[in-house]
Amino acid sequence: MTFPPQPFGSAGEHRLQQQLGTADRAARFYDQQVRPCLTLEMRDFIGRQAMVFLATADAHGECDASFRAGPPGFVHVIDDHTLAYPEFRGNGVLASAGNMTENPHLGMLFLDFTHHHVGLHVNGTAQLYTDAGLRSVHPGLPTDVAPGRSPEMWVQVSVEEAYIHCSKYIPHLEPAPRPSGQDAARPKDANYFTGSDPAPGSLPQPSRSGPASS
Repeated sequence: MTFPPQPFGSAGEHRLQQQLGTADRAARFYDQQVRPCLTLEMRDFIGRQAMVFLATADAHGECDASFRAGPPGFVHVIDDHTLAYPEFRGNGVLASAGNMTENPHLGMLFLDFTHHHVGLHVNGTAQLYTDAGLRSVHPGLPTDVAPGRSPEMWVQVSVEEAYIHCSKYIPHLEPAPRPSGQDAARPKDANYFTGSDPAPGSLPQPSRSGPASS
């Protein structure tokens, strides 16, 4: 059985489906699971989530994966075609937001590790707004997204497709409070992966003339 051309998916995935013989199975998935906007169930699901994984890429296609978290519903559902989430003050690198200024395409993955063990993919295009700028367009934005923190900007996402991530390999995680004190054996964040490495540029440089002869 063959299916008509689908509006979802990339040319690359369609080519691989043909090569590997999965086109019919993929067509059923597109038809049954992929939606061009958020269903009521998807909107309710996003409103319960306290974390999301982000995928962005710059103008050259160089990718970055990141993570955002906040109180449940910190990713705000504006309508069935539109999401928005706040960006707070961080390390100043702005990798994800910087990519969006070059390439607005964004992938989001919400995962429920604690209850239904299911995920939701949301793909779309992003646009950056100041807090005041987005509130002028959408005055219903929450005013206290994270207590004691003010957004430096908002990311508005225009939804292009949304679909399920199956539960098969999603682990079960139990929420627990963070330890109140700092583990003395744990390095600080700034040193966690760098340790005592010398500063960049301070390593001895190899000789251009090759190894010295003895």
